[in-house]
Amino acid sequence: MNWMHFLLDILIILILIIGIWHFRTPRGARVGNLTAAFALLCAFLLMLMRNNILEPETVIISLFIGTVIGWIVAIKVNMNQLPSMVAFQNGAGGMAAFIVSFVELTRGGASLTTTSKVAGLLGLIVGSITFSASMVASGKLANKLRQTPTTFPAHRWILGLNLLIVVVLSILSWTSGNLFNAGYLLVLISLSVAMGIIFSMRIGGADMPVMISFLNAATGLTAALCGMIIKNRLLIACGTTVAASGSILTHVMCKAMNRNFFKLFFGIQQKISTKYSDRASQNVEQPNLVEKSSSETGLPTGESKKSKDLAEMAPVMNSAEKIIIIPGYGMALAHAQFKVCELATKFEELGKDVKFAIHPVAGRMPGHMNVVLAEADIEYDKLYEMDDINPEFKDTDLVLIIGACDVVNSAAISVEGTPISGMPILMAHEAKRVIVCNLNEKPGYSGVENPLYTNDKAILFLGDAKKTVSQLVEMLG
Repeated sequence: MNWMHFLLDILIILILIIGIWHFRTPRGARVGNLTAAFALLCAFLLMLMRNNILEPETVIISLFIGTVIGWIVAIKVNMNQLPSMVAFQNGAGGMAAFIVSFVELTRGGASLTTTSKVAGLLGLIVGSITFSASMVASGKLANKLRQTPTTFPAHRWILGLNLLIVVVLSILSWTSGNLFNAGYLLVLISLSVAMGIIFSMRIGGADMPVMISFLNAATGLTAALCGMIIKNRLLIACGTTVAASGSILTHVMCKAMNRNFFKLFFGIQQKISTKYSDRASQNVEQPNLVEKSSSETGLPTGESKKSKDLAEMAPVMNSAEKIIIIPGYGMALAHAQFKVCELATKFEELGKDVKFAIHPVAGRMPGHMNVVLAEADIEYDKLYEMDDINPEFKDTDLVLIIGACDVVNSAAISVEGTPISGMPILMAHEAKRVIVCNLNEKPGYSGVENPLYTNDKAILFLGDAKKTVSQLVEMLG
């Protein structure tokens, strides 16, 4: 019977790994998501079968409530709100982990093994940190909290002191026999929640792709720790798999943004010119800017600001044979992906070659642009990763930039001492002509001026991306 249990566990773990493996391509992501969900459903049903459920009605009611809430949220949340929802759900996973650890430690202390006690204590602390940090990230991504980094005086020292207190209390709880005391554990949870807030508040919106990946890995770790305390092989394996994949993704995101993991998360400042650090805090994208009055935005009401080269746009678009479209966060904010799809379709009807260039950290979470474009039914084979498409820019007739700035900022490769120096970019400046459909000429989150805006080959078509792209469609017609 034990061998049968083992084989079933291995089978479910393999199905989960196959699902995660499919996430490596946009086309396979949907299949991968369904496959991973199926594996988790099988794991859940298997656990119900193996354990005597004392109150099955409680389980059924909980399942029903959770399913209804999840269904409602899934229907109401649009693609632009997806990063915030992912962070929120990640935080919910952390909360579930520290609740399980709390319950197991307080109700079965004497019977727990040393390994289970250590796992329970770590699950309690890491789960609490993950929960609060994910909630802060969700608030930043939903624009409910300020997206620029927020720091206290001596921020690192405060964080370090908080960590030291948590470690000391954990040791004291172990040695004094208070590990199973609910009051003591609640104090640990409170301190860990505070540490998660202090840790995450200094991460700016531009670094959220790295933050989300890291928190995802942390949630996987807490799930594995919960599996250890309740002696569940499936939970240990699934949690470890998520932790490993999240760690790999964090490394990839750091590399894509030229970020040092330790410097980013431990607040070690890189040598950045003062003018860029000051500018970065002043040039945060304002999602509701397009809805403000003309006196606030500096743009005429109901129309976009056009450059003096606007008359060149129609012949440039009509004569271009090879076109690359670069989407960014501004496109998602303006919900312009459907108009972008319409424009791409019109180009193709005219016999033009159209491709989409996707920067690894465009948007606010890994794969954000892929998800937004998929909502507009843009074919997956038209989406190209940075390394694959960069060699093609020099032979491209026209590049259309829709709501992107830092990911096409050539200062990253030509200017030293900026927040983005050394960051790999999409080489849009190498194309023959460039049309920029951004809200304004302000720098992105980095605060670094974009030389592309003053390049002779660039045409600025500024304003709400949905409106400007709509006008491009009309112009092409």
